[in-house]
Amino acid sequence: MESMKFTLSVQNIKCGGCAKTITTKLSELENITDVAVDVNSGTVTYESKDATAKQDLRDKLKALGYPTVDAKNGLGDRAKSLLSCATGRLMKE
Repeated sequence: MESMKFTLSVQNIKCGGCAKTITTKLSELENITDVAVDVNSGTVTYESKDATAKQDLRDKLKALGYPTVDAKNGLGDRAKSLLSCATGRLMKE
């Protein structure tokens, strides 16, 4: 099966630190490759051969504090995104 490209609109993406955390953590997921984050549009693009991997990706984004636009964005999500952002800023290249 050939890889398909998917794009999700995500909440709370503010900067390169956010993008770095998202890219790093999502790239660890099985069946997910070529993760890219566009801070300006608030989107995450990735490739996968497994269409069911989308839910795993959505769950991981939510756990990091970056729920998709169709999900609830509570205070806890915003707080987690600030922590994820700070972590991303501290990561070495």
